[in-house]
Amino acid sequence: MAISAGLVKELRDRTAAGMMACKKALTETDGDIERAVELLREIGAASAERKAGRIAAEGVIGQLVDGEGRCGVVVEVNCETDFVAKDESFQEFVLDVARSVHEHDPDSIESLSQMISGEGTIESARQNLIGQVGENVTIRRFERIVEENGLVAGYLHGTRIGVLVSVEGEKIELARDVAMHVAASKPLCVSQDQMPADVLEREKSIFLAQARDSGKPDDIVERMVDGKVRKYLKENTLLGQAYVKDPDISVGQLLDAGKVRVNRMIRFEVGEGLEKRQTDFVSEVMAQAGKD
Repeated sequence: MAISAGLVKELRDRTAAGMMACKKALTETDGDIERAVELLREIGAASAERKAGRIAAEGVIGQLVDGEGRCGVVVEVNCETDFVAKDESFQEFVLDVARSVHEHDPDSIESLSQMISGEGTIESARQNLIGQVGENVTIRRFERIVEENGLVAGYLHGTRIGVLVSVEGEKIELARDVAMHVAASKPLCVSQDQMPADVLEREKSIFLAQARDSGKPDDIVERMVDGKVRKYLKENTLLGQAYVKDPDISVGQLLDAGKVRVNRMIRFEVGEGLEKRQTDFVSEVMAQAGKD
């Protein structure tokens, strides 16, 4: 039977699949749109399985903070290339993921994947997107903060860095400025007492080896190490860092002046800690030429 443009558009609106994929599915199902939807889901699932092992270290950080500043969400969704990260359908999927986390507070990626999105689940939407963009797509992580007695503020640097801060105090502009500082300066924790012991011990051992190489007496070495540890803690804790908008004061001094306390901070950056795809363009071209 002839497949009308209106039927193709209806299927595309329901599945977000490409126009040609929709037309092919409708042709194979004799125009039965429900069967075509199922066929596209099957194709998406098969495509997702084939691409599951491919490295996905590009992507987008998505973020939502409610209008009252009481709940905030940050998510990371990965793909294989920066080109797909800029795709409108990919970015809309990231927002759908963030909305689901914001509304339903899932406790894992697995539970998030089974939540309803449109006419299917987040997982079926992910599989459909893989079929549409031709790359592996993965939901890597998410965090949700609720602040009943203070505020949650967020900051997005493009689509690659996202920050949430939870504060006590009703100064939203100050909280947003702190979130921007976290994005720029990348503190490891809020205060010195939150610095992980293993991180501090690792840095201290490095400082000790460096100081001993100087040939100084043990008492001098000890003072050198203590000084470097204090400097490290100052430079890598939020409260100790120089405020990015005014380096003459620390973030701690800024917060004290505003009578605001930071309870928690979360900073996501696309692909941090992931294996990056190494592309050898010469080999790719030669390999492709060999197939022709």
